Amino acid sequence: MEMTYLQRAIKDGYAFISGEDKTAKITYVSSDNFSAKWGNPEENVRSEFWAELIYKYDYPATRIRLEVVIPDRLPTDRADIVIFRDEECKRPYAIVECKKDGITDAEFNQAIEQGVGNATWIKSRADYVVTIAGATRRVLDVTDTYGIYERETNIVADLPKAYGKPQEYRFYKGDKDNDIKIISRDDLITTIKKCHQTLWGGGRLSPPTAFGELCKLIFVKISDEQKPRRNGEPYEFQIKTHEPSSKLAERINKLYDEQKVKDPEIFTESIKVDDRVLRTVVSHLESINLNKTDLDVKGVAFEKFMDSFFKGDFGQYFTPRPIIEFAVKMMKPKHDDYVLDTSCGSGGFLLHALDYIRHEANDYHIKGTPEHYKHWHDFAEKYLFGIEINDEIARVAKMNMIVHDDGHTNVISHDALESIDKMYEHNRGFKKEHFDLILTNPPFGSQINLAEKPYLSTYQLGNNYDAKGKAKARKNQKTEILFLERIWEFLKYGTGKAAVVLPDGILTNSSLQYVRGYIMEKFQLLAVVSFPQTAFAHFGAGVKSSIIFLRKRGKDELMSNDEVIFMAAPELIGYDATGRETENQFDEVVKQYEAFLEDATPFFV
Repeated sequence: MEMTYLQRAIKDGYAFISGEDKTAKITYVSSDNFSAKWGNPEENVRSEFWAELIYKYDYPATRIRLEVVIPDRLPTDRADIVIFRDEECKRPYAIVECKKDGITDAEFNQAIEQGVGNATWIKSRADYVVTIAGATRRVLDVTDTYGIYERETNIVADLPKAYGKPQEYRFYKGDKDNDIKIISRDDLITTIKKCHQTLWGGGRLSPPTAFGELCKLIFVKISDEQKPRRNGEPYEFQIKTHEPSSKLAERINKLYDEQKVKDPEIFTESIKVDDRVLRTVVSHLESINLNKTDLDVKGVAFEKFMDSFFKGDFGQYFTPRPIIEFAVKMMKPKHDDYVLDTSCGSGGFLLHALDYIRHEANDYHIKGTPEHYKHWHDFAEKYLFGIEINDEIARVAKMNMIVHDDGHTNVISHDALESIDKMYEHNRGFKKEHFDLILTNPPFGSQINLAEKPYLSTYQLGNNYDAKGKAKARKNQKTEILFLERIWEFLKYGTGKAAVVLPDGILTNSSLQYVRGYIMEKFQLLAVVSFPQTAFAHFGAGVKSSIIFLRKRGKDELMSNDEVIFMAAPELIGYDATGRETENQFDEVVKQYEAFLEDATPFFV
């Protein structure tokens, strides 16, 4: 593995780290043996950039000083890093302000002003100010050409190398030092949070609207990375030297419009973000290679972020990862199974089904071969389907699929309880008796009213029946009950299976015996796994629930007296009521279920 710039600097004797744990410190030998606490997030940012200045930007280590006192500034101020023009370190060339990753935009802008103040109060004025907070950077040209108050046209793409002229762009394809980089899971989580915070702006946009706009921009970013370009050509999704934010916004919107024409199903609206806000989001994202970052890293990062995003008002759109993984392992989808989530929310069940097939491809094909790619990509493109009633959340699901390398094509924004024929008109993949597997967590607790939704009367479970079997439409019915019938309609006869999260009331309330009767008549009930009371507390729901596993009976199949049902009630499900990670017993339940299927002996775990 290639050394980082800081590792090279330590190897070459420019710095060393001494002490351990809380007493550890870094000493910059080439900067008058200045020492600082090692492990401090801000120091980590400074040390990495300091080393970058030596090896990437070609500035002599002897001309770089840290914690430089700024003359004539009261109260006394210090610059984090100063690059000097001369060996005597008397004439400053660039001032650098370093902050820990993840700070707010207001804190970042404050750091910019601090840097500009330091650069312009020095008796011998500096030419450049660099503000850096993790992957987010801003470089300003503060020479007399632009004036000290300019913050738009004096932005440059990057600090010049070796006292030269600024590059037009910072990132070029195939350039060893200046290509976009693969990112770690934690850094990606931080980046996504920064982007969302910038767009949300403490109330400028609602959180889901802000996430929708972020989805558009990530979509543009990924499509720009995928765009064919020769080595040495610049990427377009980045800040250009001396380009005002209005021109950058024009470029980003043009990229977005190009992709909208290619795939109008994804986003129908234009980007609705202020030009300067857009530039800040670009500054967070421009250095990252989302395409080449490992799919598992991206998957976990996006889910970790959405775990915190989809709480309270939005908890209904998100099912916790351990429950999703468990359902997929129990159902074991095949790469040619048509898989549907009738209320897909942010897309969790679909993504984990895709991940399951992607990992399965490793058993059949060599990774990196066309056959390996085709095995899982065909599944993503042709066999994964999702329905989500909320437009904004459907957009989140589509974006989630794109980040995971596609599968967004067959995610539609629609009321899943409306006529299937209407869905079929929208997308020919949605038809009755078509799906091999349904994985879903339908919305709990809401009612469908006949006065508002006349389609209620078309459901068997939307009617009451007298002694003669004559139907009379109910005035209302619970949403989750109607979803059971819709799931039955979508599944193939005899072989179609489903994993459905349901409130326990359906399984226990005496008034809902007719629903249980419907389930037993229409499906073979394969398994019932009960969750602890706290399973959905973290997401704003305290309803006791279970997941049931079903097989749709054949057309003439009747319930048999010797059918047995697997039942389990794990206490540990991978997280607690606060959302903190814990151990889980789901793998043991899967193992027990597989043993149960072999000998068909009912037992409890």
